[in-house]
Amino acid sequence: MRYLNLTLPSVAENIALDSALLDEAEAAGGAVEMLRIWESPELAVVVGRSSRFEQEVDLDACRRQGIPVMRRDSGGAAVVIGPGCLMYAVVIGQHRTPGLRRVDAAHCHVLGELARAIRPLVPAITCNGTSDLAVGDRKVSGNSLRIKRRHILYHGTLLYDFPLDRIAQLLRTPPRMPDYRDGRPHGDFVANLPVSAEELTDALRTGWRADQPRDGWPRDRVARLVTERYLEGDWCAPR
Repeated sequence: MRYLNLTLPSVAENIALDSALLDEAEAAGGAVEMLRIWESPELAVVVGRSSRFEQEVDLDACRRQGIPVMRRDSGGAAVVIGPGCLMYAVVIGQHRTPGLRRVDAAHCHVLGELARAIRPLVPAITCNGTSDLAVGDRKVSGNSLRIKRRHILYHGTLLYDFPLDRIAQLLRTPPRMPDYRDGRPHGDFVANLPVSAEELTDALRTGWRADQPRDGWPRDRVARLVTERYLEGDWCAPR
Protein backbone atom coordinates (compact mmCIF):
# COMPACT_ATOMS: atom_id res chain seq x y z
CA MET A 1 0.00 0.00 0.00
CA ARG A 2 1.20 3.52 -0.79
CA TYR A 3 1.49 6.17 1.93
CA LEU A 4 0.87 9.93 1.86
CA ASN A 5 1.42 12.18 4.88
CA LEU A 6 0.04 15.48 3.63
CA THR A 7 -1.98 18.30 5.16
CA LEU A 8 -3.08 20.98 2.71
CA PRO A 9 -3.63 24.63 3.72
CA SER A 10 -7.44 24.70 3.86
CA VAL A 11 -10.18 22.44 5.17
CA ALA A 12 -11.83 22.34 1.74
CA GLU A 13 -8.59 21.19 0.08
CA ASN A 14 -8.05 18.46 2.66
CA ILE A 15 -11.58 17.11 2.26
CA ALA A 16 -11.21 17.30 -1.52
CA LEU A 17 -7.95 15.35 -1.45
CA ASP A 18 -9.61 12.31 0.12
CA SER A 19 -12.21 12.30 -2.65
CA ALA A 20 -9.57 12.90 -5.33
CA LEU A 21 -7.56 9.89 -4.16
CA LEU A 22 -10.64 7.70 -4.50
CA ASP A 23 -11.39 9.10 -7.97
CA GLU A 24 -7.77 8.54 -9.00
CA ALA A 25 -7.85 4.91 -7.87
CA GLU A 26 -11.06 4.28 -9.80
CA ALA A 27 -9.63 5.84 -12.96
CA ALA A 28 -6.47 3.73 -12.76
CA GLY A 29 -8.31 0.54 -13.70
CA GLY A 30 -6.64 -1.94 -11.35
CA ALA A 31 -6.51 -1.95 -7.57
CA VAL A 32 -4.71 1.14 -6.23
CA GLU A 33 -4.48 1.34 -2.45
CA MET A 34 -3.42 4.29 -0.32
CA LEU A 35 -3.13 5.39 3.31
CA ARG A 36 -3.21 9.13 3.88
CA ILE A 37 -2.56 10.89 7.21
CA TRP A 38 -3.30 14.56 7.90
CA GLU A 39 -4.23 16.94 10.71
CA SER A 40 -6.22 20.13 10.26
CA PRO A 41 -4.28 23.20 11.48
CA GLU A 42 -7.56 24.94 12.38
CA LEU A 43 -10.80 23.99 14.05
CA ALA A 44 -13.54 23.04 11.62
CA VAL A 45 -16.81 21.13 11.54
CA VAL A 46 -17.29 18.48 8.87
CA VAL A 47 -20.71 16.95 8.27
CA GLY A 48 -21.80 13.88 6.32
CA ARG A 49 -22.97 13.92 2.73
CA SER A 50 -26.67 13.69 3.68
CA SER A 51 -26.55 15.67 6.93
CA ARG A 52 -28.46 18.88 7.51
CA PHE A 53 -26.17 21.62 8.77
CA GLU A 54 -28.72 23.21 11.07
CA GLN A 55 -29.75 19.88 12.59
CA GLU A 56 -26.27 18.75 13.65
CA VAL A 57 -24.25 21.98 14.03
CA ASP A 58 -24.61 25.13 16.12
CA LEU A 59 -24.14 27.38 13.11
CA ASP A 60 -24.41 30.60 15.13
CA ALA A 61 -21.53 29.51 17.38
CA CYS A 62 -19.44 28.58 14.35
CA ARG A 63 -20.11 31.92 12.65
CA ARG A 64 -19.25 33.91 15.78
CA GLN A 65 -15.94 32.10 16.07
CA GLY A 66 -15.14 32.01 12.36
CA ILE A 67 -15.10 28.22 12.25
CA PRO A 68 -15.71 26.74 8.79
CA VAL A 69 -18.47 24.16 8.34
CA MET A 70 -17.97 21.86 5.37
CA ARG A 71 -19.63 18.78 3.90
CA ARG A 72 -17.63 15.65 3.04
CA ASP A 73 -18.31 13.16 0.26
CA SER A 74 -19.18 10.30 2.63
CA GLY A 75 -21.92 9.49 5.13
CA GLY A 76 -22.14 9.73 8.90
CA ALA A 77 -22.73 12.56 11.33
CA ALA A 78 -20.88 15.80 12.09
CA VAL A 79 -17.40 15.84 13.63
CA VAL A 80 -15.19 18.62 14.93
CA ILE A 81 -11.59 18.46 13.72
CA GLY A 82 -8.44 20.44 14.37
CA PRO A 83 -5.10 20.18 16.17
CA GLY A 84 -5.09 17.12 18.41
CA CYS A 85 -7.33 15.12 16.07
CA LEU A 86 -5.39 12.93 13.66
CA MET A 87 -7.19 12.29 10.40
CA TYR A 88 -6.64 9.20 8.27
CA ALA A 89 -8.05 7.93 4.98
CA VAL A 90 -7.60 4.55 3.33
CA VAL A 91 -8.50 3.79 -0.26
CA ILE A 92 -8.74 0.03 -0.65
CA GLY A 93 -9.73 -2.28 -3.49
CA GLN A 94 -12.88 -4.33 -3.21
CA HIS A 95 -10.88 -7.43 -4.15
CA ARG A 96 -9.49 -7.38 -0.61
CA THR A 97 -12.38 -9.23 1.01
CA PRO A 98 -15.74 -10.66 -0.15
CA GLY A 99 -18.76 -8.41 0.28
CA LEU A 100 -16.82 -5.18 0.72
CA ARG A 101 -19.43 -3.37 -1.38
CA ARG A 102 -21.87 -3.79 1.52
CA VAL A 103 -21.73 -0.92 4.00
CA ASP A 104 -21.86 -3.20 7.05
CA ALA A 105 -19.10 -5.44 5.71
CA ALA A 106 -16.89 -2.45 4.90
CA HIS A 107 -17.31 -1.00 8.39
CA CYS A 108 -16.57 -4.38 9.97
CA HIS A 109 -13.46 -4.99 7.86
CA VAL A 110 -11.81 -1.57 8.12
CA LEU A 111 -12.69 -0.92 11.77
CA GLY A 112 -11.29 -4.32 12.61
CA GLU A 113 -8.03 -3.48 10.85
CA LEU A 114 -7.84 -0.12 12.63
CA ALA A 115 -8.48 -1.65 16.03
CA ARG A 116 -5.82 -4.31 15.46
CA ALA A 117 -3.32 -1.67 14.39
CA ILE A 118 -3.89 0.50 17.47
CA ARG A 119 -4.32 -2.30 20.04
CA PRO A 120 -0.57 -2.68 20.75
CA LEU A 121 -0.70 0.94 22.00
CA VAL A 122 -4.18 0.84 23.56
CA PRO A 123 -5.11 -2.75 24.46
CA ALA A 124 -8.66 -1.81 25.50
CA ILE A 125 -9.68 -0.33 22.13
CA THR A 126 -12.75 -1.94 20.53
CA CYS A 127 -15.15 -1.47 17.64
CA ASN A 128 -18.50 -0.15 18.83
CA GLY A 129 -21.70 1.16 17.31
CA THR A 130 -21.86 1.24 13.54
CA SER A 131 -18.58 3.00 12.82
CA ASP A 132 -16.83 3.97 16.06
CA LEU A 133 -13.72 2.96 17.92
CA ALA A 134 -14.06 3.20 21.68
CA VAL A 135 -12.09 2.68 24.86
CA GLY A 136 -14.51 1.42 27.45
CA ASP A 137 -17.71 3.33 26.78
CA ARG A 138 -15.94 6.43 25.41
CA LYS A 139 -15.70 7.16 21.70
CA VAL A 140 -12.21 7.95 20.43
CA SER A 141 -12.75 7.64 16.68
CA GLY A 142 -15.63 8.31 14.29
CA ASN A 143 -15.56 7.00 10.72
CA SER A 144 -17.42 7.06 7.42
CA LEU A 145 -17.11 5.63 3.93
CA ARG A 146 -17.81 6.07 0.24
CA ILE A 147 -18.19 3.02 -1.99
CA LYS A 148 -17.44 3.08 -5.71
CA ARG A 149 -17.27 0.31 -8.30
CA ARG A 150 -13.76 -1.01 -7.60
CA HIS A 151 -12.61 0.85 -4.48
CA ILE A 152 -13.88 2.26 -1.22
CA LEU A 153 -12.77 5.34 0.69
CA TYR A 154 -12.83 4.84 4.45
CA HIS A 155 -11.78 7.79 6.57
CA GLY A 156 -12.16 9.14 10.06
CA THR A 157 -10.87 10.80 13.20
CA LEU A 158 -8.50 9.68 15.93
CA LEU A 159 -8.69 11.92 19.00
CA TYR A 160 -5.41 12.07 20.92
CA ASP A 161 -4.98 15.60 22.34
CA PHE A 162 -8.15 17.39 21.30
CA PRO A 163 -9.94 20.08 23.34
CA LEU A 164 -13.02 17.93 23.87
CA ASP A 165 -15.14 20.77 25.28
CA ARG A 166 -15.17 22.31 21.78
CA ILE A 167 -17.29 19.43 20.51
CA ALA A 168 -20.19 20.29 22.82
CA GLN A 169 -19.80 23.99 22.02
CA LEU A 170 -20.10 23.50 18.25
CA LEU A 171 -22.31 20.43 17.72
CA ARG A 172 -25.92 19.79 18.60
CA THR A 173 -27.14 16.48 19.97
CA PRO A 174 -26.94 14.15 16.96
CA PRO A 175 -30.20 12.91 15.44
CA ARG A 176 -28.88 9.32 15.46
CA MET A 177 -26.91 7.79 18.32
CA PRO A 178 -25.39 4.33 18.82
CA ASP A 179 -26.91 2.26 21.61
CA TYR A 180 -23.72 2.29 23.67
CA ARG A 181 -23.90 6.09 23.93
CA ASP A 182 -27.01 5.66 26.09
CA GLY A 183 -28.15 9.25 25.49
CA ARG A 184 -25.03 10.82 27.00
CA PRO A 185 -24.03 14.39 26.02
CA HIS A 186 -20.84 14.93 24.03
CA GLY A 187 -18.74 15.70 27.10
CA ASP A 188 -19.57 12.36 28.71
CA PHE A 189 -19.17 10.36 25.52
CA VAL A 190 -15.88 11.28 23.81
CA ALA A 191 -12.29 10.83 24.99
CA ASN A 192 -8.70 11.19 23.81
CA LEU A 193 -6.43 8.24 23.16
CA PRO A 194 -3.44 8.18 25.54
CA VAL A 195 -0.90 8.21 22.70
CA SER A 196 0.89 10.68 20.44
CA ALA A 197 0.20 11.50 16.80
CA GLU A 198 3.54 9.94 15.86
CA GLU A 199 2.68 6.68 17.63
CA LEU A 200 -0.71 6.54 15.92
CA THR A 201 0.82 7.26 12.52
CA ASP A 202 3.42 4.52 12.93
CA ALA A 203 0.75 2.07 14.11
CA LEU A 204 -1.48 2.76 11.09
CA ARG A 205 1.41 2.47 8.65
CA THR A 206 2.43 -0.84 10.19
CA GLY A 207 -1.12 -2.18 10.36
CA TRP A 208 -1.90 -1.34 6.75
CA ARG A 209 1.62 -2.22 5.54
CA ALA A 210 1.84 1.22 3.96
CA ASP A 211 5.53 1.10 3.12
CA GLN A 212 5.61 2.82 -0.27
CA PRO A 213 5.86 6.61 0.23
CA ARG A 214 4.16 8.70 -2.42
CA ASP A 215 5.59 12.05 -3.49
CA GLY A 216 2.93 13.53 -5.76
CA TRP A 217 -0.79 14.00 -5.34
CA PRO A 218 -3.68 14.90 -7.71
CA ARG A 219 -3.37 18.68 -7.54
CA ASP A 220 -5.58 19.48 -10.53
CA ARG A 221 -8.39 17.22 -9.35
CA VAL A 222 -8.29 18.75 -5.86
CA ALA A 223 -8.40 22.28 -7.30
CA ARG A 224 -11.43 21.41 -9.45
CA LEU A 225 -13.27 19.76 -6.55
CA VAL A 226 -12.69 22.76 -4.29
CA THR A 227 -13.91 25.22 -6.91
CA GLU A 228 -16.80 23.21 -8.32
CA ARG A 229 -18.01 21.40 -5.19
CA TYR A 230 -16.65 22.09 -1.72
CA LEU A 231 -16.97 25.88 -1.78
CA GLU A 232 -20.30 25.91 -3.56
CA GLY A 233 -24.00 25.58 -2.69
CA ASP A 234 -24.87 23.04 -0.01
CA TRP A 235 -21.28 21.82 0.43
CA CYS A 236 -20.35 24.59 2.85
CA ALA A 237 -22.37 26.61 5.36
CA PRO A 238 -22.44 30.42 4.93
CA ARG A 239 -19.96 32.18 7.24
